[in-house]
Amino acid sequence: MSKYLSPDQVVELIPGMSKGALAQLRFTGKGPRYRKPTPKTVIYVESEVIEWIENSARFGTALEAV
Repeated sequence: MSKYLSPDQVVELIPGMSKGALAQLRFTGKGPRYRKPTPKTVIYVESEVIEWIENSARFGTALEAV
């Protein structure tokens, strides 16, 4: 069974992340997948947040421009 996280719980999971930055990632479509079961409720699946973090792994800044 999936564990759902609120935006507050997601920002606790990611060091340096703010709720505003997480909201901006939602707006631009660059953040982790989320669900919106009601117009004012946003939730995330914990495993998808962790997968999004893991997919952001980089070997060096020089390679990001490619």
